Amino acid sequence: MRKIIHIDADSFYASVEIRDNPSLQHLPVAVGGSPDKRGVIATCNYNARAFGVRSAMSSAKAVLLCPDLVFIRPRFEVYRSVSKDIHKIFRDYTDLIEPLSLDEAYLDVSECKACKGSATLIAEEIRARVKQDLQLTVSAGVAPNKFLAKIASDWNKPDGIFVIRPQDVKDFIPQLPVRKINGVGKVTAAKMEALGITTCSDLQQLSKEDLQRHFGSSGERLYNLSRGVDNRPVQTEWVRKSLSVEHTYNRDLQNLDAILDHCEPLFEELLERFNRISDAYLVSKRFVKVKFADFTQTTLEELLPGYSGQWRSLPDYLRLMSAAWARQKKPVRLLGMGVRLKDPKNNNIGEQLSLF
Repeated sequence: MRKIIHIDADSFYASVEIRDNPSLQHLPVAVGGSPDKRGVIATCNYNARAFGVRSAMSSAKAVLLCPDLVFIRPRFEVYRSVSKDIHKIFRDYTDLIEPLSLDEAYLDVSECKACKGSATLIAEEIRARVKQDLQLTVSAGVAPNKFLAKIASDWNKPDGIFVIRPQDVKDFIPQLPVRKINGVGKVTAAKMEALGITTCSDLQQLSKEDLQRHFGSSGERLYNLSRGVDNRPVQTEWVRKSLSVEHTYNRDLQNLDAILDHCEPLFEELLERFNRISDAYLVSKRFVKVKFADFTQTTLEELLPGYSGQWRSLPDYLRLMSAAWARQKKPVRLLGMGVRLKDPKNNNIGEQLSLF
């Protein structure tokens, strides 16, 4: 039986900014791009969330909801440094750490002897140390697997802890809304609701075959998670699956010529980023992304013969971009381009890391 802790820093970027500038303490704060330049909210504090502001929301919409919202440009180097400090605390308890982002991670403390081997006490001690040493708060979920630990960390946010003991799973899981299952988005949730499925108890009434018929390859996963079963280990190493760059433009690009004029800087940035990891990865595909002014978007990719440097071709990206734009032929607000990656030492590609 594993003992898994999921740690999630509370509104991490915004909390770091408020810590470093206490005058922001009682104000609604968002970290992200300017509303005048089509910015997007990376994160916001709970004062801002009270107005309906959310991560990934456009800054223009956010300021309509909260006119007094304070915008701060991200300082990613600072956030990375603080994240490393948090991980130093983690490593006092276990080396089995799976970072999901700068502000959250799974810890397997099954073999940890600290705090009398209690995962709950370990989580409480980690939270206390982060607060004392770094003046930040984190929320923790403690459970026998990763799926339940991640759900638990969100249960008493912010600055909270929730514990799902092995003996609690049988009673806890049936009442869990299906929307809490990672990967069940709006479309899947609506499909489930049409089938009369709103809780894990409802999912449990369907056989594995039924779930596979309705939800395809996700069926078996839903079958297991709806019963609280998740055998995934904490992964201390991960593999990039893709690398990409994108840019949102202050003014819509009105035609194909304007689009193609903006491709070379993207291509150069992609080359620069890939060069940092070129010793560890091969490229299997190239792809482009186009987001139109009405927020609809399309992507187009092509398989490369072999795993050589043939992807480093601006004309080929221009060709793909032209074909992607031709699908709708409308003004464009965002362009992106990237590559699909393969680890030459490992045929099993891990979770995706995209810079989109």
